[in-house]
Amino acid sequence: MLKIMLAVDGSDVALEAVRHGIKLLQSGLDAHFVIAHVQKEASLLELATTDSDLIANASIEAGMDLVAPAQDLLKEAGASYEVEISLGEEANTLIDIAESNECDQIIIGATGQSGLGSILIGSVSREVARHSRLPVTIVKMPEVAELDEGSDEEADA
Repeated sequence: MLKIMLAVDGSDVALEAVRHGIKLLQSGLDAHFVIAHVQKEASLLELATTDSDLIANASIEAGMDLVAPAQDLLKEAGASYEVEISLGEEANTLIDIAESNECDQIIIGATGQSGLGSILIGSVSREVARHSRLPVTIVKMPEVAELDEGSDEEADA
């Protein structure tokens, strides 16, 4: 059985990456998924003015809220999975999660919450692909055909 890490940040493209994993499962791949999410660590100012345990717990709770839609998709598909929420720098921490969970592969969305747009590959996915020793699949959002067709019709008019 393959162990596949699904990097999730709450974005639509992250859910598209989860759907890609589900498609692999439905096509016969025997896999177990690790839903991975990374929250940025608190700044020095935040740590100096607030209880660090309170900040860490709030970050973990926020992470659980962001992975809930991915969990729903995997539950609906009957997939085997676990959830790993960590604090740190996104790309390196995702790689660490994949390695510590002995994953065979990483699936990640092309852009995420902080992405500049769907035409660019996000910095986190690019860094994961660049530095991971594991195979990395970068999933893009499907293009919306209706928008392209509508602009052609307007040009013909």
